[in-house]
Amino acid sequence: MRSLYGQYYNLSVIEEHYRYTKNVSKAGVMNSTKDGLPTVSILFILVCCVIILENLLVLIAVFQNKKFHSAMYFFIGNLAFSDLLAGSAYIANILWSGRRTFELFPVQWFIREGTAFIALAASVFSLLAIAIERYIAITKVKVYGSNKSCRMFFLIGACWMTSIVLGGLPIMGWNCMNNLPLCSAVLPLFSKRYILFVVTIFSIILLSIVILYVRIYLIVKSSRREAAASPAYALLKTVTIVLGVFIACWLPSFVMLILDVSCLTQGCPILYKAHYTFGFATLNSLLNPIIYTLRSKDMRKEFLRVLCCWWILQNGRSKNRCMIPLKSSSSLEHCTHKHEHQTPIMQDCTTCV
Repeated sequence: MRSLYGQYYNLSVIEEHYRYTKNVSKAGVMNSTKDGLPTVSILFILVCCVIILENLLVLIAVFQNKKFHSAMYFFIGNLAFSDLLAGSAYIANILWSGRRTFELFPVQWFIREGTAFIALAASVFSLLAIAIERYIAITKVKVYGSNKSCRMFFLIGACWMTSIVLGGLPIMGWNCMNNLPLCSAVLPLFSKRYILFVVTIFSIILLSIVILYVRIYLIVKSSRREAAASPAYALLKTVTIVLGVFIACWLPSFVMLILDVSCLTQGCPILYKAHYTFGFATLNSLLNPIIYTLRSKDMRKEFLRVLCCWWILQNGRSKNRCMIPLKSSSSLEHCTHKHEHQTPIMQDCTTCV
């Protein structure tokens, strides 16, 4: 184990692994790479900047307005934060790729890839946490006090702890630095067994989300209350969009990782283009705020107010003009009025979409 960690600061290790798995050497990359970033990389960086700004707007809207201080909106804020980190991590990954890869120590390489894994895993686990929260809320008729806030903090904490452990396993020792035949062609210092483990975990998460949302829809649809009819169709539409976008964005990356596990070393040249599929998967972080927040009338109005305030302050006008009351007739507001006696964090609606 000492020998393994000792190699974390050996500059020749990365070139050795890339030469073995991709038949690429440092000299070859230096000769074939021009100065500056490729056009595709610049495009991905611009998309990531949009992801960061978009999710930052969500966070400002959620934490600035007390109307959004409910469990479901805090979950949406957690999702936005993980997506913001995913965009930031992918920018760093792009800037330290190509010829700069061979300037990294293995420990820096593990941090580069591990940070991206942590951020993207946190985004996926946040989707699962939202599904769990909605399922528990929809099956409870009564509003059940402090248990809701405890459950919220537990799910958010579990989301990040699991993501950090999952992304940190390679740097902790689950890698292929002493066993080149087990190395991944997509991520040359990662073990194929670790890649298989990650794919299995993500597949289980996807299946769990599908099962939870199907059960939610069946419960709402079977309800005989008139108030449940409208949320049932709205929920079905939202779930269809969420699952469709999730599958569409992540399926190419899953296919690449499965090929990576099953192919022999240098046996599948298509794996050398896997970075495009990971870039495409990052679009999920771009679309999540649109799906989970822009479908809310309250959130859309808050977005406009935040942007209006920014424009007013940039033009040197009085900040009092920003204090526009938020009015809405959404189900969440009705629920808030219904339970005014509770603390803001405990206010929620079991049929909110």
